[in-house]
Amino acid sequence: MNLFNSALGKNITFVRPEYFIVRGFIGIPHIKYYYVFLFFVYIVSVLGNTAVMAVIYLDHNLRTPKYIAVFHLAFVDLFGSSALMPKVLDIFLFNHRYVPYNDCLTFLFFCYTCLSMQVLNLVALSYDRLIAIIHPLHYQVKVTHRFMLSLIASFWVFVVIVVLIAVGLLTRLSFCKSVVINSYFCDHGKIFRLACNDYTPTYVFGHFLVALIIWFPLAFIVLSYLCIGYALSKVATARERYRAFKTCTAHLSLVAIYFLPILISFTMMENIHPNVRIINLSLTSVFPPMLNPIIYVLQTQEIKVSVKKILNIRKQSKIKVKKVIIK
Repeated sequence: MNLFNSALGKNITFVRPEYFIVRGFIGIPHIKYYYVFLFFVYIVSVLGNTAVMAVIYLDHNLRTPKYIAVFHLAFVDLFGSSALMPKVLDIFLFNHRYVPYNDCLTFLFFCYTCLSMQVLNLVALSYDRLIAIIHPLHYQVKVTHRFMLSLIASFWVFVVIVVLIAVGLLTRLSFCKSVVINSYFCDHGKIFRLACNDYTPTYVFGHFLVALIIWFPLAFIVLSYLCIGYALSKVATARERYRAFKTCTAHLSLVAIYFLPILISFTMMENIHPNVRIINLSLTSVFPPMLNPIIYVLQTQEIKVSVKKILNIRKQSKIKVKKVIIK
């Protein structure tokens, strides 16, 4: 108990710094151009995700449980990018590297909440595909609007609670030496390792959080696709198997884009240079939100049809307006 009391302690005074210094890249000249590049990626992400949400909102045919999850993924991508990138750009382009203690913890909370929700949204989409392929006749009964909304709401409650616990544990640490964070944002792992008192509970919970938010969802997604593959192997014709599998390609692309860089970061964390880690994590944070809308527009037939329909309606309305003006 003494171990946990040292971090969760009673009647203990904690040394909290006035600010943290976000260090960023080490020894790379002209690195500001990289942040300008991230800014343009962020702008494309904002436009793309806003467009996807607008298409789903405007087309009543897309108001299905699957597209509730797609709409929510676009929203979380937009929210997560907007929570991360403006602050990162402010820190490094405008040289505001001194981040107040409370602001840093708030920054951390929103970044990790959005990252976690992006991953869990992929779980919701994988469950949708699993039921659609394995139990197609029962799909409309098992995956309803109410079910999908309840699932997403439960994910939000779960994520907010666990990330709040992680932030709460950080407030039980004392920082009496360095306050320099060797990352490009207020990184949980880099912050608690700066503590000068025992951070074992924070360390243990951090690994528990990684298992909850990364490994368990990934295991569920892999297992769901193994079940999908087994179900498709029983389908009579290759054409039917292809048509069924084609409905999963957009989701599989998203899974690869999200998880591969994260897995590289977590499996090789101790062996890669800090600059390489920052590049990997920063690109992981901004590229999936940018690519998601592109993937769904290019690989999802329903959204293609919806975009064409909306564009045709706009063209027809413009033609009508011109005819009225001519008359």
